[in-house]
Amino acid sequence: MPFLSDEHIGTRVRIARNAAGLTQVELADFLTRTEGWIRNVESGRMPLDRFSVITAIADRCDVGVDFLLGQPYRLQHNGGSLAHAHVPAMRTGLRRAGLILSRHPGLSPQGAPADPVVMRQQSVKANKRRQAANLPGVATLLPTMIEDLNTALLTSEGPEQEEALRLMVDAARTARMCLNQLGYPDLAWSAAEVAAGAATTLGDPIVQAAVAWDRCGALLHQASLRETVAVAEAALRDLEPLATGAGREKDAVSLRGALHLRCAIAHARGGHGDDAWARIDAALDDANQLGPGWYDLDQHTVFGRGTVGVHAAEAGVEVDEPDTGLERVSKEDIDQVPSKERRTHYAIDEARALHRMGRSSSAVVKLRQAAAGASYYVYADPMARALVSDLARVGVPSQATVLSSLIRNMELVH
Repeated sequence: MPFLSDEHIGTRVRIARNAAGLTQVELADFLTRTEGWIRNVESGRMPLDRFSVITAIADRCDVGVDFLLGQPYRLQHNGGSLAHAHVPAMRTGLRRAGLILSRHPGLSPQGAPADPVVMRQQSVKANKRRQAANLPGVATLLPTMIEDLNTALLTSEGPEQEEALRLMVDAARTARMCLNQLGYPDLAWSAAEVAAGAATTLGDPIVQAAVAWDRCGALLHQASLRETVAVAEAALRDLEPLATGAGREKDAVSLRGALHLRCAIAHARGGHGDDAWARIDAALDDANQLGPGWYDLDQHTVFGRGTVGVHAAEAGVEVDEPDTGLERVSKEDIDQVPSKERRTHYAIDEARALHRMGRSSSAVVKLRQAAAGASYYVYADPMARALVSDLARVGVPSQATVLSSLIRNMELVH
């Protein structure tokens, strides 16, 4: 079953290393690995299935993480082509939004004003599709939404313009997530900056903190780990007066916890396990303050105890403590998290953890279950693809049929 050459991450590591003028020994020394390990990675005999290692290679070789991962993946099935077909229109709408928010002169509406009620309904629909892990469905809505909001920003005043700004924040944040998952990190950053521009105009500290959370998400996808922590720390300082004391606001506490989780993943991908677990524990403290039923869907973070567990699983894989990651948030039912996107993300990291713990058969079963509920999200996820590639390399005889199905649906073969 020959794999496509452009899916071979080791090949791209070799290209990046050579472009940077590094020998295998020099890159191995930087990663505190052996020359043999690098040789095995580049030949495809060794998996490269942790963001922490991938981001270190990207940083040293001065390439984008998306290059090493081979993104974007234009899957031909499961809505893949449909999702990517809407990216050019999103790019145009976001570019115009940036100009409008900067009050650039000479801009005019591209169409008639949309009904505000319809714009609110579309925003709700996009968020529901986001949390349902329906990336093609989100991508089909966003271009028209963004252009309608551009028109509203150019033609409205007073309360109507404030509502348009809030809806633009929401739409741009949804676009950021969608574009990151589709494999367009630079455009995702543009979306985050549009959201930041609208939030700055609003001047609402809660909205600004939520946008900082999205900026961190965009930075994590570009392996900008130090910048992720810096952005999160600045937002945490601004939130502190609202999140402490007798008059603390629940939204502020929730966003504080969500920002701690962004830092946890940045620390984990940087190989700083102690810092990552400290942030996980800080987030868990905030989740416990809010209570077992709290999940923040309004601010997109879905922050709550279960979401802390989702991030702990990812952190555990990245710092090579997979069992700790799965057990860090005890007695929490991830299935109760009200977001299929978050549940699917957890399932992928749980599968990665199981494989690292020697339970490869269970890892295949877990991925199959996740794909049954959110096929495109799983098939296009870079770490899920890396995991399936490695499972195919080592073989899982007891789940050969299921593994073969995953390989073909991910389009990893000729």
